[in-house]
Amino acid sequence: MDTRAPLNSPIRSEKFITRERVGVSLLFLMNGFMVGAWAPKIPEFASRLSLDEGALGLMILTFGLGSIVMMPLAGSQIARFGSSQVSKWTAVLLTPTLLFLTWVGGIWTGAIAIFLFGGLIGAMDVAMNANAVSVEKRMRRAIMSSCHAFWSLGGLIGSSTGGFLIEHIGVSAHAILVTALAALMIVAAWRTVLHDAPHPDEGHHGKSRLPLSPLPWLLGIMALFCMIPEGAILDWGALYLRNELAASVTLSGFAFAAFSLTMAAMRFAGDLIRDRFGAVMTLRVCSVIAILGLLLIGFAENTAMAIAGFALTGIGISNIVPIAFSAAGNLPGMAPGVGLSVVTTMGYSGILVAPSAIGFIAEHTGLAVIFAALSILIAVALLLSPLARHADNAHH
Repeated sequence: MDTRAPLNSPIRSEKFITRERVGVSLLFLMNGFMVGAWAPKIPEFASRLSLDEGALGLMILTFGLGSIVMMPLAGSQIARFGSSQVSKWTAVLLTPTLLFLTWVGGIWTGAIAIFLFGGLIGAMDVAMNANAVSVEKRMRRAIMSSCHAFWSLGGLIGSSTGGFLIEHIGVSAHAILVTALAALMIVAAWRTVLHDAPHPDEGHHGKSRLPLSPLPWLLGIMALFCMIPEGAILDWGALYLRNELAASVTLSGFAFAAFSLTMAAMRFAGDLIRDRFGAVMTLRVCSVIAILGLLLIGFAENTAMAIAGFALTGIGISNIVPIAFSAAGNLPGMAPGVGLSVVTTMGYSGILVAPSAIGFIAEHTGLAVIFAALSILIAVALLLSPLARHADNAHH
């Protein structure tokens, strides 16, 4: 029997914000804040360890390897202990890692520190997404998009304040302040994070880290193909505006800014849209908007057209990844952490690995062709859209 209240009923509205929702949102905010705070530290980290561009590239790859190694491990631990325990303890372990990165003095210790930082960011990412799925099931409504919006907000706060703080109070003081704020977020979230029991099927799924069902792998492709354009815009958007459309330095910064702004705004609205129209329809409309946005970037004749394309792409991509994650955590007969670890690992590898490949191809084709061609990846996600129906399982 379906005991859900109608969408507009008072019972449903009262449940719109619960302490569990606040708890998991704080975890997303803290994780995004740590990533954002790291970005402005990279130049100082490189000069302290005397890294040239190639060596720094390898260090950043080590960050990615840490994530890819520890995400599947997190999935198996969630099946054993529940997402609340894994998300809280990975958050605790993550908190001091920025201090390690600030105080290491050699290349090998730097590599270990960045591997742990990337690994714990990734492990916590899987666990907090699994917890968001549990909260969705408890509340019988979508919350995943707004959780990802809090991650974007944390990243924005961390990255926009980092440079200013490093310049005015110094590298160590900035790292101590960020660590203290992250610790406060964990303390605030600790008692409110939804406590979920281990998955009853953990005996079957906890030990086998690679599920045999094709569903998580197909959802992983969907996440991967949507996060490759995100990585491309992050790493190549400004360069495209500067080199190929002759934008000023200030204007070229608007590529990722326009994309981030519309993405964050749409993620805060995304849950209401998904509850109203269902995950499949939401994903289809978002995919079409993202395709149009990428084509507009690729065929732009001036900077204004390209920036409009970046903004449109942000609207489109905003809710595809949260829906893919939500669907992965609700696959029938599979522990949420196992499905999610596959999808998050595949998705984030798109941001980590694709930008360097794009750089190599762009030398021969130019970036305009690449941005237009990335729309093909979103078209594949559109073809896979029927899989999004699993995201609505949380509501039943």
